[in-house]
Amino acid sequence: MGKDLERDLGLPAVMAISIGAMVGSGIFILPGEAMKFAGPAVVLAYLLAAVLVLPAALSKSEMATAMPESGGTYLYVERGMGPLLGTIAGVGTWFSLAFKGGLALVGGAPYLVYFLDLPVKPVAFAVGVVLIVVNVVGVKQTGRMQIGFVVVMLLAMVWFTVSGVPSIESGQFDGLFDSGANGLLTATGFVFVSYAGVTKVASVAEEVEDPGRTLPLGMLGSLGFTTLVYIGIVAVMVGVAPAAELKESAVPMVVAAQQILPSIGVAAVVVAALLALVSTANAGILSSSRYPFAMSRDGLAPEYFQHISGRFNTPVRAINVTGAMLLVLVFVPVQEIAKLASAFKIIVFVLINVAVMAFRQGNIESYDPSFTTPLYPIPQLVGIVGGLALLPFMGIVPLVGAVV
Repeated sequence: MGKDLERDLGLPAVMAISIGAMVGSGIFILPGEAMKFAGPAVVLAYLLAAVLVLPAALSKSEMATAMPESGGTYLYVERGMGPLLGTIAGVGTWFSLAFKGGLALVGGAPYLVYFLDLPVKPVAFAVGVVLIVVNVVGVKQTGRMQIGFVVVMLLAMVWFTVSGVPSIESGQFDGLFDSGANGLLTATGFVFVSYAGVTKVASVAEEVEDPGRTLPLGMLGSLGFTTLVYIGIVAVMVGVAPAAELKESAVPMVVAAQQILPSIGVAAVVVAALLALVSTANAGILSSSRYPFAMSRDGLAPEYFQHISGRFNTPVRAINVTGAMLLVLVFVPVQEIAKLASAFKIIVFVLINVAVMAFRQGNIESYDPSFTTPLYPIPQLVGIVGGLALLPFMGIVPLVGAVV
């Protein structure tokens, strides 16, 4: 009989894991690009994206308390709707995490060369190679390093926001709705990936104290906190910096920081962006590579991915394939990577919501969650319809890629 994992993750730990999985390089990269679609309404796009993510957080909280064992999204979908859709969910999660890591490399590299006269793409490629090697070797203390990075990033973000709020000019928000519904929905889908990590903590549900209470509180609390942080940062960016500069700059947060912070503050923003680059890209390789490995072990992917390095004890083939994907993405425009990452994550979140309904409507006796979604099935229907409504705004390539 296998030994049960110790339940030692309380609410603060669950929130820390969830916030750490969400907060990354996206907020340093995407607002300027999203403004091209929605103008100042990009602030509303971040809020709307959070609203559409909420049903998936509720659904995954419910399923995690019914099946509080270590695993991934594909596990819940596979049990609720069969191996085919479980495989689709697993591949979708793998790709969305890998693309989020690729987004960090491509969008974060301009911050890395901000003080240096170096070409961006070769630098991004080199950083990607280093991170692949790090993951293959299996460097210890990676978890602690990630936590430290997230704390520093959050401190820099809070400094930026608190310093910027008094300098916001209301005139910067003129024409808030000029982009119309199309612009707002396109921007919403575009920034959707910024919330991609909110449900990640469910994969360690087996180690959470009182999961029926702690998981939903942790996920919803971290989603609320991160939403406020994102909206605060984007509102400051829009409110203090020239819109044209934000849209065209590869380092939009620096453009805004230069308006409100001293030189040391601007440097702190650059450092935070670099930490975000490393932590998000590293997490992209680390987390996403485990999906083909685990799916292979469960018979949902080729046995090729099961191979573990005898020397380093890491899933080297899964890491190498995932890493190769990231290196290819270095040569893809930031906009397309963000759209692809968001499209795959939208599909996965839709499947999560459908899976809960499948468990409920199937009257499965073993399905006995200690937390149930309030107002079921309204949140799930909102998540499904809202997610599917966003997909067409992602463009042909992301739409076809996600659906296929």
